Amino acid sequence: MKAIAIEQFGGPDRLQLRDVPDPRPAAGEALLKLEYAGVNFIDIYMRSGRYARSDTYKTPLPMTLGMEGGGSVVELGAGVSGLRPGDRVAYCIVRGSYAPYAVVPAWKLVKVPADLPMAVATSLMLQGLTAHYLTHSAFRLEPGHNCLVHAGAGGVGQLLIQLSKLRGATVLATAGSAEKAEIARQRGADHVIRYRETDFREEVMKITGGKGVNVVYDAVGKDTIAGSIRSLKKRGLCINYGGASGLVEAINPLELGEAGSVFFTRPHLADYLQTAEEIGSRAADLFAAHAAGKLSVAIDREFPLAEAARAHQYIEGGRTKGKLLLRI
Repeated sequence: MKAIAIEQFGGPDRLQLRDVPDPRPAAGEALLKLEYAGVNFIDIYMRSGRYARSDTYKTPLPMTLGMEGGGSVVELGAGVSGLRPGDRVAYCIVRGSYAPYAVVPAWKLVKVPADLPMAVATSLMLQGLTAHYLTHSAFRLEPGHNCLVHAGAGGVGQLLIQLSKLRGATVLATAGSAEKAEIARQRGADHVIRYRETDFREEVMKITGGKGVNVVYDAVGKDTIAGSIRSLKKRGLCINYGGASGLVEAINPLELGEAGSVFFTRPHLADYLQTAEEIGSRAADLFAAHAAGKLSVAIDREFPLAEAARAHQYIEGGRTKGKLLLRI
């Protein structure tokens, strides 16, 4: 079959349709015919080699990219129960979705409700599950808490704002333009900070009366992390879950003390999707919120599979205002 694979780490130009072996399911696996693959920053990190030393997200070469997909079951390996050919399913954190077919461990699959469009279901996998674990587990937001969401108009940012509001929190969000600021407001942000026009840390302190926020959700990374740490309340938590401006290479431990004995974590989504029950529970929350009209999913653009390189250029250029998908 033809899939988007790379033979060497590098830029978007490495992404080309190549002949790869047709996948077949082993015991415990399911073969899927994919309709959509999600485009995420983790794909950028894998393509560029930034995750070459990661034990959690291994990147062996040659490698078919894509960590998120949605489609239907074609064939089941030995020992798989609870699924049958034709079932609509979605998943994330299994590499190889930039392709017409993919093999996925059956326990990682989520059944997609009949009335939920596959594009939306796919969008609620990697980005939706990320927003869920950040607001429900990494820091469990409660009424009375406040949080800072960087890149509030991005795919994860929009979901973070909405889930934070459903948890009862006050949301401060950053955005880089008037258009993106309006998107963050529409998603429910209580305060939107135009970071290109003002120091976001100073604005956070003005808004919070000098106290800071309980938690910062920072996927920008290198350019914002110092200000994020200084935007926290005493004993607050900075969660760095991505690096759109560059990965954070180091944090001075003493800076955490000087900022108010704050905490810092750099989690992986995979560690919050450890069992079928955990995946299913998080996905059920997201699907129910969407069905109830409480969670909107913004799909910015869809690209044909063959134009994966353009999709990578688009997301790396900071132009996204929602989810990017590849149509298979």
